Amino acid sequence: MITHRPHGIEHPYASSPDQRVPVLPLAGEPVRLGVVASPDVTSVVCEWGSATLELTPTQATASDAAALAGGEGHLSEAQAKSLGSDDSWSVVTPPLTEPVRYRFHAQTADDAETTAWFDVAPAEWLPRGGEVRGGGDRVHDVAWLVSAEGVHRARFRLPLQPSDHLVGFGERYDRLDQRGQQLDAVVFEQYKAQGVHGRTYLPMPFAHVVNGGWGFHVRTSRRTWFSSDDTGLTVEVALGDEPVVDLGIYEGSPTEVLSAFLDEVGRAEELPDWVFRLWASGNEWNTQDLVMARMDTHRDLDIPVGTVVIEAWSDEEGITIWRDAQYDVTPDGSAHKAADFSYPADGAWPDPRAMIDELHRRGIKVVLWQIPLQKSEFDSGQVAADAAAMVREGHAVLEADGSAYHNRGWWFPKALMPDLSVQRTRDWWTEKRRYLVEDFDVDGFKTDGGEHAWGHDLRYADGRRGDDGNNLFPVHYARAFGDLLRSAGKAPVTFSRAGFTGSQPHGVFWAGDEDSTWEAFRSSITAGLTAASCGIVYWGWDLAGFSGPVPDAELYLRAAAASAFLPIMQYHSEFNHHQLPLRDRTPWFVAETTGDDRVVPVFRAYAVLREKLVPYLAAQAARAVATDRPLLRPLFFDHADDPEIWNHPYQYQLGDGLLVNPVLEPGVTTWTTYLPEGIWYDAWTDEPVESGLVTRDVPIDIIPVYSRTPGLLH
Repeated sequence: MITHRPHGIEHPYASSPDQRVPVLPLAGEPVRLGVVASPDVTSVVCEWGSATLELTPTQATASDAAALAGGEGHLSEAQAKSLGSDDSWSVVTPPLTEPVRYRFHAQTADDAETTAWFDVAPAEWLPRGGEVRGGGDRVHDVAWLVSAEGVHRARFRLPLQPSDHLVGFGERYDRLDQRGQQLDAVVFEQYKAQGVHGRTYLPMPFAHVVNGGWGFHVRTSRRTWFSSDDTGLTVEVALGDEPVVDLGIYEGSPTEVLSAFLDEVGRAEELPDWVFRLWASGNEWNTQDLVMARMDTHRDLDIPVGTVVIEAWSDEEGITIWRDAQYDVTPDGSAHKAADFSYPADGAWPDPRAMIDELHRRGIKVVLWQIPLQKSEFDSGQVAADAAAMVREGHAVLEADGSAYHNRGWWFPKALMPDLSVQRTRDWWTEKRRYLVEDFDVDGFKTDGGEHAWGHDLRYADGRRGDDGNNLFPVHYARAFGDLLRSAGKAPVTFSRAGFTGSQPHGVFWAGDEDSTWEAFRSSITAGLTAASCGIVYWGWDLAGFSGPVPDAELYLRAAAASAFLPIMQYHSEFNHHQLPLRDRTPWFVAETTGDDRVVPVFRAYAVLREKLVPYLAAQAARAVATDRPLLRPLFFDHADDPEIWNHPYQYQLGDGLLVNPVLEPGVTTWTTYLPEGIWYDAWTDEPVESGLVTRDVPIDIIPVYSRTPGLLH
């Protein structure tokens, strides 16, 4: 009849109708209490200490304005709806000055219900309450958020000089230099417009203080918050049972700072050369015929491709079995072997092993899509057996009461989540996919998702609660699939969008969901540079965006040019319910849609150039792993003392030998690049160029690239 959850669904950035807001009020602050009631409820009152408060019906709205930021797209509406309710009631309490017990009474025409008691205590910032370990004299103005229930947060300040720049914090889409900004570190699935709203799939509580010659790492997997101004950086840290902050301070150049950080959290390993070739993908490539048709067209148009990512290969129920495969259900949820399946000739995938063999003969690697969720709404079939086994055998993430956690987010809602924090479940989860690697010779996995753990009091088998385990979930997820690939003698090529501190050793990353806009193009470049600053070596994005109408030829080709000079070059398109017109991002379909006959030859030229760059990229990636100098390298790593570089935040070095300046605006015919001090050559002409501001013509088949030595592109 009536529900009140003090923490709500625990969306990191928004409240739900049944929530207490704020969850932890400051002394003297009023509280909004919300409930969700059945439609026949006629009145709700709150017993608030010695007072009685009457609740009123609340108009349902999307509490998170950013939920609609994705605009058109198959996840936007679901994201917004996840926070709404048509039967919510609320009241605002008097200012809270002391601990209060409260409960609710609901009345219908012929019945009544009373909830359990809830407790809330006001908190205040005090100068004592815990300990900051590390930081020394850099740590100022320490305070602790304390209530009758304990110490909840720490806050301290790190002084900065006026010339200092802050870069890092994981993958950030809004700007390279975060000086003067407010941000936090929590893994979150923001469907598009991440830069507008300051949210990220891949946060880290680590940053460089450039010019100051140091950096820091808050050694926690709990949520952290950061804000800076003209004089310093304020850091807030969520605490657990022990009121201690562990702070690492690293002195030295940006490379030395990054190296010290990676010594603690792990660094990337070398991946095979094939990851540097073109990756091709489309969410609606959901049959063997479609995949082969796309690869045939690549061959026929002489556009080299090195990897095909097949997203829609399974039924999206268990993500373990090819769609239309015939097999007997394993009632205990045990893994199938390759021999257990047959494939009808008229099915979606009549012979997936033969398809993979043929792709391999063409030199094309195969990566299959995954998500770390198990649908649970089915009563029969393999998906039901697997869900039952997950719960029965103790492989599910748990709620505080010991019941299985069901995804509170908008993508695969109410699905179970495997507890990948421990080896036994990582093995159980990946064993169901082992035949794909050992018998079908699949080369890697797109480890999509990973942002689905909401709840401070979830329970993980490694002993962590949600508040310190949720951010680590995508790290365990990528690790699980990397280990599966290694166990079969393959390179650990995973392709993830979510992560946290400790993700650096685990495969390849991409920037996630974005529209086909110039703004998204710029945001994605920034995302790559900030991720690289934190030790992510293998990074790419869906060139020209994956969502919405097909991009125009200019955006598509400028994005292709930039992607040819990024660690990973990939195109991808979003699911669009197989409606016409199609939204494939293949170069020939973009050409057909836009009517621009330049698209295929220019894209082909960049794909061919990319093939020539593979040895350079592989060598430079190996150097990045060995030296911690990023492969995708913001200019401050080599030119921290040059103040002019901060006026050119989208420029970067690709390894030691190339400086790249993507064309990020439409309709331009020239583009200006800043070349730091040293010897430079125009990489297209091999003509020497003096350092400083250089303007060159940029026809659609040219991106400004400058090299330290001539001949790198020839």
